[in-house]
Amino acid sequence: MPGVLPEGESVPVDGSLPPTALRAVGARGFGVYVHVPFCASRCGYCDFNTYTAAELGGGASREGYADTVLAELTLAARVLGDTPPPRVDTVFVGGGTPTLLPADDLARILDGIDRTWGLAADAEVTTEANPESVTPESLKTLRAAGYTRISLGMQSAAPGVLAVLDRKHSAGRAVAAAGEARDVGFDHVNLDLIYGTPGERAEDFAASLDQVVAAGVDHVSAYALIVEDGTRLAARMQRGELPYPDDDVAADRYLAAEAALGAAGLSWYEVSNWARGDAARCRHNLLYWTGADWWGLGPGAHSHVGGVRWWNVKHPTAYARRLAAGQSPGLAREVLGPDEAHMEDVMLRLRLASGLPLDALDEAGRAGARRALADGLLHPDRYASGRAVLTLRGRLLADAVVRDLLP
Repeated sequence: MPGVLPEGESVPVDGSLPPTALRAVGARGFGVYVHVPFCASRCGYCDFNTYTAAELGGGASREGYADTVLAELTLAARVLGDTPPPRVDTVFVGGGTPTLLPADDLARILDGIDRTWGLAADAEVTTEANPESVTPESLKTLRAAGYTRISLGMQSAAPGVLAVLDRKHSAGRAVAAAGEARDVGFDHVNLDLIYGTPGERAEDFAASLDQVVAAGVDHVSAYALIVEDGTRLAARMQRGELPYPDDDVAADRYLAAEAALGAAGLSWYEVSNWARGDAARCRHNLLYWTGADWWGLGPGAHSHVGGVRWWNVKHPTAYARRLAAGQSPGLAREVLGPDEAHMEDVMLRLRLASGLPLDALDEAGRAGARRALADGLLHPDRYASGRAVLTLRGRLLADAVVRDLLP
Protein backbone atom coordinates (compact mmCIF):
# COMPACT_ATOMS: atom_id res chain seq x y z
CA MET A 1 0.00 0.00 0.00
CA PRO A 2 1.10 3.63 -0.44
CA GLY A 3 3.72 4.91 1.97
CA VAL A 4 3.08 7.43 4.75
CA LEU A 5 3.38 11.17 4.12
CA PRO A 6 5.67 13.20 6.40
CA GLU A 7 4.37 15.46 9.16
CA GLY A 8 4.38 19.25 8.94
CA GLU A 9 2.48 22.41 9.77
CA SER A 10 -1.05 22.86 8.43
CA VAL A 11 -1.58 24.33 4.98
CA PRO A 12 -3.96 27.34 4.99
CA VAL A 13 -7.43 26.45 3.72
CA ASP A 14 -6.95 28.76 0.74
CA GLY A 15 -3.44 27.40 0.05
CA SER A 16 -1.82 30.82 0.46
CA LEU A 17 1.97 31.08 0.65
CA PRO A 18 4.19 33.44 2.66
CA PRO A 19 5.19 36.65 0.81
CA THR A 20 8.83 35.58 1.05
CA ALA A 21 8.04 32.47 -1.01
CA LEU A 22 6.12 34.39 -3.65
CA ARG A 23 8.83 36.98 -4.27
CA ALA A 24 11.21 34.50 -5.92
CA VAL A 25 8.80 32.27 -7.88
CA GLY A 26 10.57 30.75 -10.88
CA ALA A 27 13.89 32.50 -10.31
CA ARG A 28 15.67 29.15 -10.75
CA GLY A 29 13.12 27.67 -13.16
CA PHE A 30 9.53 26.51 -12.75
CA GLY A 31 7.94 23.18 -13.50
CA VAL A 32 4.62 21.42 -13.03
CA TYR A 33 4.23 17.86 -11.82
CA VAL A 34 0.91 16.08 -12.37
CA HIS A 35 0.24 12.92 -10.38
CA VAL A 36 -2.14 10.34 -11.86
CA PRO A 37 -2.84 7.82 -9.07
CA PHE A 38 -4.42 5.02 -11.08
CA CYS A 39 -3.03 1.58 -11.91
CA ALA A 40 -4.62 -1.44 -13.55
CA SER A 41 -2.88 -3.65 -10.96
CA ARG A 42 -0.38 -3.13 -8.16
CA CYS A 43 3.23 -4.18 -8.72
CA GLY A 44 4.63 -6.14 -5.81
CA TYR A 45 7.49 -3.69 -5.10
CA CYS A 46 5.50 -0.45 -5.36
CA ASP A 47 4.55 1.78 -2.42
CA PHE A 48 3.74 4.85 -4.54
CA ASN A 49 0.48 6.70 -3.97
CA THR A 50 -1.48 4.67 -6.50
CA TYR A 51 -4.79 2.81 -6.49
CA THR A 52 -6.38 0.04 -8.47
CA ALA A 53 -10.11 0.20 -9.19
CA ALA A 54 -10.77 -2.12 -6.25
CA GLU A 55 -8.74 0.10 -3.89
CA LEU A 56 -10.38 3.38 -4.90
CA GLY A 57 -13.79 2.95 -3.33
CA GLY A 58 -16.50 5.50 -3.99
CA GLY A 59 -16.10 9.19 -4.70
CA ALA A 60 -13.18 9.03 -7.15
CA SER A 61 -12.85 7.81 -10.70
CA ARG A 62 -10.66 8.13 -13.75
CA GLU A 63 -13.52 9.70 -15.69
CA GLY A 64 -13.63 12.94 -13.71
CA TYR A 65 -9.98 13.12 -12.81
CA ALA A 66 -8.82 15.62 -15.43
CA ASP A 67 -11.47 18.11 -14.28
CA THR A 68 -10.33 17.73 -10.66
CA VAL A 69 -6.70 18.40 -11.61
CA LEU A 70 -7.79 21.47 -13.56
CA ALA A 71 -9.63 22.67 -10.45
CA GLU A 72 -6.38 22.51 -8.48
CA LEU A 73 -4.65 24.36 -11.28
CA THR A 74 -7.24 27.16 -10.91
CA LEU A 75 -6.47 27.29 -7.18
CA ALA A 76 -2.72 27.34 -7.90
CA ALA A 77 -3.14 30.32 -10.23
CA ARG A 78 -5.08 32.12 -7.49
CA VAL A 79 -2.37 31.38 -4.90
CA LEU A 80 0.44 32.73 -7.08
CA GLY A 81 -1.79 35.63 -8.12
CA ASP A 82 0.23 38.66 -9.15
CA THR A 83 3.51 36.72 -8.92
CA PRO A 84 3.09 33.95 -11.48
CA PRO A 85 6.15 32.10 -12.78
CA PRO A 86 7.73 33.73 -15.83
CA ARG A 87 6.98 30.53 -17.78
CA VAL A 88 6.62 26.79 -17.30
CA ASP A 89 9.90 25.18 -18.32
CA THR A 90 8.94 21.54 -17.75
CA VAL A 91 5.86 19.40 -17.18
CA PHE A 92 6.06 15.85 -15.89
CA VAL A 93 3.00 13.59 -15.66
CA GLY A 94 3.74 10.65 -13.38
CA GLY A 95 1.96 8.00 -11.41
CA GLY A 96 0.63 5.47 -11.18
CA THR A 97 0.00 4.96 -14.85
CA PRO A 98 -0.89 8.30 -16.46
CA THR A 99 -1.71 6.64 -19.76
CA LEU A 100 -4.65 4.84 -18.18
CA LEU A 101 -6.37 8.19 -18.66
CA PRO A 102 -7.61 8.86 -22.18
CA ALA A 103 -4.96 10.66 -24.23
CA ASP A 104 -7.47 13.48 -24.74
CA ASP A 105 -7.63 14.02 -20.95
CA LEU A 106 -3.84 14.25 -20.74
CA ALA A 107 -4.01 16.75 -23.61
CA ARG A 108 -6.62 18.81 -21.72
CA ILE A 109 -4.45 18.93 -18.60
CA LEU A 110 -1.46 20.16 -20.61
CA ASP A 111 -3.61 22.75 -22.37
CA GLY A 112 -4.85 23.95 -18.96
CA ILE A 113 -1.27 24.44 -17.75
CA ASP A 114 -0.44 26.38 -20.90
CA ARG A 115 -3.52 28.59 -20.55
CA THR A 116 -2.82 29.24 -16.88
CA TRP A 117 0.89 30.05 -16.84
CA GLY A 118 2.16 29.60 -20.39
CA LEU A 119 4.52 26.91 -21.60
CA ALA A 120 8.00 28.00 -22.62
CA ALA A 121 8.59 27.69 -26.35
CA ASP A 122 11.10 24.90 -25.67
CA ALA A 123 9.24 23.31 -22.75
CA GLU A 124 9.97 19.67 -22.00
CA VAL A 125 6.71 17.76 -21.50
CA THR A 126 6.99 14.18 -20.23
CA THR A 127 4.52 11.46 -19.43
CA GLU A 128 5.28 8.17 -17.79
CA ALA A 129 3.63 5.08 -19.24
CA ASN A 130 3.47 1.36 -18.78
CA PRO A 131 4.35 -0.35 -22.06
CA GLU A 132 0.99 -2.10 -22.31
CA SER A 133 -0.96 1.12 -21.67
CA VAL A 134 -0.08 2.90 -24.92
CA THR A 135 -0.88 2.33 -28.58
CA PRO A 136 0.39 4.04 -31.73
CA GLU A 137 -2.90 5.96 -31.82
CA SER A 138 -2.71 7.20 -28.22
CA LEU A 139 0.94 8.12 -28.65
CA LYS A 140 0.11 10.10 -31.76
CA THR A 141 -2.55 12.04 -29.84
CA LEU A 142 -0.14 12.82 -27.02
CA ARG A 143 2.56 13.99 -29.40
CA ALA A 144 0.12 16.23 -31.26
CA ALA A 145 -0.99 17.72 -27.92
CA GLY A 146 2.56 18.85 -27.14
CA TYR A 147 4.13 15.99 -25.20
CA THR A 148 7.80 15.83 -26.18
CA ARG A 149 9.12 12.99 -24.00
CA ILE A 150 7.89 9.62 -22.77
CA SER A 151 9.28 7.44 -19.98
CA LEU A 152 8.40 3.76 -20.27
CA GLY A 153 8.58 1.35 -17.34
CA MET A 154 10.51 -1.55 -18.86
CA GLN A 155 12.17 -2.82 -15.63
CA SER A 156 13.57 -5.99 -17.24
CA ALA A 157 13.68 -8.05 -20.41
CA ALA A 158 13.58 -11.32 -18.43
CA PRO A 159 10.10 -12.86 -18.06
CA GLY A 160 11.01 -14.40 -14.71
CA VAL A 161 12.12 -11.05 -13.29
CA LEU A 162 8.97 -9.35 -14.55
CA ALA A 163 6.92 -12.06 -12.83
CA VAL A 164 8.66 -11.49 -9.47
CA LEU A 165 7.98 -7.74 -9.82
CA ASP A 166 4.33 -8.43 -10.77
CA ARG A 167 4.72 -6.56 -14.05
CA LYS A 168 2.01 -7.35 -16.59
CA HIS A 169 3.67 -6.48 -19.91
CA SER A 170 5.55 -9.00 -22.02
CA ALA A 171 9.34 -8.96 -22.13
CA GLY A 172 9.46 -7.29 -25.55
CA ARG A 173 6.61 -4.81 -25.21
CA ALA A 174 8.66 -1.94 -23.73
CA VAL A 175 11.08 -1.89 -26.65
CA ALA A 176 8.18 -2.07 -29.12
CA ALA A 177 6.45 0.85 -27.39
CA ALA A 178 9.67 2.87 -27.50
CA GLY A 179 9.81 2.34 -31.25
CA GLU A 180 6.17 3.39 -31.62
CA ALA A 181 6.87 6.59 -29.67
CA ARG A 182 9.80 7.46 -31.87
CA ASP A 183 7.78 6.69 -35.00
CA VAL A 184 5.10 9.25 -34.09
CA GLY A 185 7.68 11.95 -33.41
CA PHE A 186 8.56 11.92 -29.71
CA ASP A 187 11.79 13.87 -29.33
CA HIS A 188 13.00 11.89 -26.35
CA VAL A 189 12.29 8.37 -25.09
CA ASN A 190 13.40 6.90 -21.75
CA LEU A 191 13.39 3.28 -20.63
CA ASP A 192 13.41 2.49 -16.90
CA LEU A 193 15.27 -0.53 -15.55
CA ILE A 194 15.28 -2.12 -12.09
CA TYR A 195 18.23 -4.32 -11.12
CA GLY A 196 18.89 -6.65 -8.22
CA THR A 197 15.50 -8.39 -8.22
CA PRO A 198 15.64 -11.78 -6.45
CA GLY A 199 16.35 -14.45 -9.02
CA GLU A 200 17.80 -12.06 -11.57
CA ARG A 201 20.95 -13.51 -13.13
CA ALA A 202 23.82 -11.48 -14.55
CA GLU A 203 22.83 -12.67 -18.02
CA ASP A 204 19.25 -11.49 -17.42
CA PHE A 205 20.42 -7.97 -16.74
CA ALA A 206 22.86 -8.10 -19.64
CA ALA A 207 19.98 -9.05 -21.93
CA SER A 208 17.95 -6.12 -20.59
CA LEU A 209 20.82 -3.74 -21.34
CA ASP A 210 21.22 -5.23 -24.82
CA GLN A 211 17.55 -4.61 -25.57
CA VAL A 212 17.73 -1.05 -24.27
CA VAL A 213 20.74 -0.30 -26.45
CA ALA A 214 19.14 -1.95 -29.49
CA ALA A 215 16.00 0.14 -28.96
CA GLY A 216 18.01 3.27 -29.72
CA VAL A 217 16.50 5.35 -26.92
CA ASP A 218 18.31 8.50 -25.83
CA HIS A 219 17.79 8.14 -22.08
CA VAL A 220 17.97 5.26 -19.60
CA SER A 221 17.22 5.19 -15.88
CA ALA A 222 18.45 2.22 -13.84
CA TYR A 223 17.62 1.78 -10.17
CA ALA A 224 18.53 -0.85 -7.61
CA LEU A 225 15.47 -2.62 -6.25
CA ILE A 226 14.39 -1.14 -2.93
CA VAL A 227 12.17 -3.29 -0.75
CA GLU A 228 9.58 -1.00 0.85
CA ASP A 229 7.73 -1.97 4.02
CA GLY A 230 4.10 -2.87 3.45
CA THR A 231 4.55 -4.08 -0.12
CA ARG A 232 3.72 -7.57 -1.35
CA LEU A 233 7.39 -8.11 -2.22
CA ALA A 234 8.46 -7.24 1.34
CA ALA A 235 5.89 -9.69 2.71
CA ARG A 236 7.21 -12.46 0.47
CA MET A 237 10.75 -11.83 1.71
CA GLN A 238 9.65 -11.75 5.33
CA ARG A 239 8.02 -15.16 4.82
CA GLY A 240 11.24 -16.50 3.32
CA GLU A 241 9.76 -17.05 -0.15
CA LEU A 242 12.36 -14.75 -1.74
CA PRO A 243 15.84 -13.65 -0.67
CA TYR A 244 16.55 -10.02 0.11
CA PRO A 245 18.57 -8.02 -2.46
CA ASP A 246 22.34 -8.34 -2.22
CA ASP A 247 24.39 -5.10 -2.15
CA ASP A 248 27.36 -6.70 -3.91
CA VAL A 249 25.11 -7.96 -6.70
CA ALA A 250 23.58 -4.50 -7.04
CA ALA A 251 27.07 -2.99 -7.37
CA ASP A 252 27.96 -5.50 -10.08
CA ARG A 253 24.75 -4.65 -11.96
CA TYR A 254 25.50 -0.93 -11.76
CA LEU A 255 28.99 -1.45 -13.17
CA ALA A 256 27.48 -3.53 -15.98
CA ALA A 257 25.03 -0.72 -16.75
CA GLU A 258 27.78 1.89 -16.84
CA ALA A 259 29.88 -0.25 -19.18
CA ALA A 260 27.09 -1.15 -21.60
CA LEU A 261 25.44 2.25 -21.72
CA GLY A 262 28.74 4.11 -21.93
CA ALA A 263 29.84 1.94 -24.84
CA ALA A 264 26.55 2.77 -26.58
CA GLY A 265 27.13 6.51 -26.28
CA LEU A 266 24.99 7.27 -23.22
CA SER A 267 26.76 9.18 -20.44
CA TRP A 268 25.77 9.40 -16.80
CA TYR A 269 24.58 12.81 -15.66
CA GLU A 270 23.00 11.67 -12.38
CA VAL A 271 23.91 8.54 -10.45
CA SER A 272 20.94 6.55 -11.80
CA ASN A 273 20.46 8.27 -15.17
CA TRP A 274 22.25 8.18 -18.52
CA ALA A 275 21.57 10.31 -21.60
CA ARG A 276 22.73 10.56 -25.19
CA GLY A 277 23.97 14.14 -25.06
CA ASP A 278 22.90 17.14 -23.00
CA ALA A 279 19.64 17.62 -24.92
CA ALA A 280 18.42 14.19 -23.83
CA ARG A 281 18.81 14.84 -20.10
CA CYS A 282 15.54 15.00 -18.19
CA ARG A 283 15.20 18.71 -17.53
CA HIS A 284 12.32 18.21 -15.11
CA ASN A 285 14.40 16.01 -12.83
CA LEU A 286 17.29 18.45 -13.10
CA LEU A 287 14.87 21.12 -11.88
CA TYR A 288 14.30 19.02 -8.74
CA TRP A 289 17.98 18.29 -8.25
CA THR A 290 19.03 21.95 -8.53
CA GLY A 291 16.47 23.43 -6.14
CA ALA A 292 14.10 25.10 -8.58
CA ASP A 293 10.34 25.59 -8.05
CA TRP A 294 7.49 23.33 -9.07
CA TRP A 295 3.79 22.95 -8.38
CA GLY A 296 2.58 19.40 -7.85
CA LEU A 297 -0.99 18.72 -8.96
CA GLY A 298 -2.86 15.62 -7.79
CA PRO A 299 -3.37 13.52 -4.63
CA GLY A 300 -0.17 13.05 -2.66
CA ALA A 301 1.76 15.36 -5.00
CA HIS A 302 4.58 17.42 -3.48
CA SER A 303 5.31 21.04 -4.42
CA HIS A 304 8.15 23.46 -3.76
CA VAL A 305 7.89 27.22 -4.18
CA GLY A 306 10.36 29.71 -2.74
CA GLY A 307 11.64 27.44 0.02
CA VAL A 308 8.17 26.22 1.07
CA ARG A 309 7.44 22.55 0.45
CA TRP A 310 3.97 21.06 0.84
CA TRP A 311 2.14 17.86 -0.02
CA ASN A 312 -1.46 17.09 -0.86
CA VAL A 313 -3.84 14.68 0.82
CA LYS A 314 -3.22 11.18 -0.49
CA HIS A 315 -6.55 9.63 -1.37
CA PRO A 316 -8.20 10.73 -4.64
CA THR A 317 -11.59 10.97 -2.91
CA ALA A 318 -10.33 13.33 -0.19
CA TYR A 319 -8.45 15.32 -2.83
CA ALA A 320 -11.56 15.76 -4.97
CA ARG A 321 -13.76 16.67 -2.00
CA ARG A 322 -11.45 19.47 -0.86
CA LEU A 323 -11.30 21.02 -4.29
CA ALA A 324 -15.06 20.71 -4.75
CA ALA A 325 -15.40 22.72 -1.52
CA GLY A 326 -13.04 25.40 -2.84
CA GLN A 327 -10.29 24.40 -0.43
CA SER A 328 -6.64 23.63 -0.93
CA PRO A 329 -5.90 19.89 -1.09
CA GLY A 330 -2.67 20.57 0.79
CA LEU A 331 -2.28 18.36 3.86
CA ALA A 332 0.87 19.81 5.44
CA ARG A 333 3.94 21.88 4.64
CA GLU A 334 7.37 22.87 5.86
CA VAL A 335 9.46 25.99 5.40
CA LEU A 336 13.06 25.05 4.65
CA GLY A 337 15.60 26.86 6.79
CA PRO A 338 19.21 27.48 5.72
CA ASP A 339 20.46 24.23 7.28
CA GLU A 340 17.79 22.08 5.59
CA ALA A 341 18.29 23.81 2.25
CA HIS A 342 22.07 23.27 2.47
CA MET A 343 21.68 19.60 3.35
CA GLU A 344 19.37 18.99 0.38
CA ASP A 345 21.64 20.94 -1.95
CA VAL A 346 24.62 18.77 -1.01
CA MET A 347 22.62 15.53 -1.19
CA LEU A 348 21.20 16.25 -4.63
CA ARG A 349 24.00 18.10 -6.41
CA LEU A 350 26.64 15.57 -5.44
CA ARG A 351 24.67 12.93 -7.38
CA LEU A 352 25.09 14.97 -10.58
CA ALA A 353 27.96 14.66 -13.03
CA SER A 354 28.45 18.42 -12.67
CA GLY A 355 29.07 17.87 -8.97
CA LEU A 356 29.09 20.32 -6.10
CA PRO A 357 31.22 23.47 -5.64
CA LEU A 358 33.65 22.88 -2.81
CA ASP A 359 33.04 26.40 -1.53
CA ALA A 360 29.43 25.38 -0.81
CA LEU A 361 30.78 23.20 2.03
CA ASP A 362 31.74 24.29 5.52
CA GLU A 363 35.13 23.40 6.96
CA ALA A 364 33.93 20.02 8.24
CA GLY A 365 32.45 19.28 4.81
CA ARG A 366 35.68 20.23 3.04
CA ALA A 367 37.57 17.92 5.39
CA GLY A 368 35.15 15.16 4.40
CA ALA A 369 35.78 15.97 0.74
CA ARG A 370 39.52 15.63 1.28
CA ARG A 371 38.97 12.19 2.80
CA ALA A 372 36.73 11.18 -0.10
CA LEU A 373 39.39 12.36 -2.54
CA ALA A 374 42.06 10.32 -0.77
CA ASP A 375 39.79 7.27 -0.89
CA GLY A 376 39.35 7.61 -4.66
CA LEU A 377 35.69 8.64 -4.41
CA LEU A 378 36.11 12.10 -5.99
CA HIS A 379 37.78 13.04 -9.29
CA PRO A 380 41.20 14.63 -8.61
CA ASP A 381 41.12 16.94 -11.64
CA ARG A 382 37.64 18.23 -10.86
CA TYR A 383 38.62 18.64 -7.22
CA ALA A 384 41.60 20.73 -8.29
CA SER A 385 39.22 23.02 -10.19
CA GLY A 386 37.02 23.48 -7.14
CA ARG A 387 34.29 20.87 -7.54
CA ALA A 388 33.39 17.62 -5.81
CA VAL A 389 32.50 15.13 -8.55
CA LEU A 390 32.03 11.44 -7.88
CA THR A 391 34.22 8.83 -9.51
CA LEU A 392 32.66 5.57 -10.64
CA ARG A 393 33.56 4.03 -7.29
CA GLY A 394 32.20 7.13 -5.62
CA ARG A 395 28.86 6.63 -7.35
CA LEU A 396 28.63 3.18 -5.79
CA LEU A 397 29.17 4.78 -2.38
CA ALA A 398 27.35 8.07 -2.99
CA ASP A 399 25.28 7.94 0.19
CA ALA A 400 28.38 7.44 2.32
CA VAL A 401 30.14 10.36 0.60
CA VAL A 402 27.14 12.60 1.26
CA ARG A 403 27.18 11.68 4.94
CA ASP A 404 30.85 12.63 5.14
CA LEU A 405 30.23 16.06 3.60
CA LEU A 406 27.42 17.02 5.96
CA PRO A 407 27.61 18.00 9.64
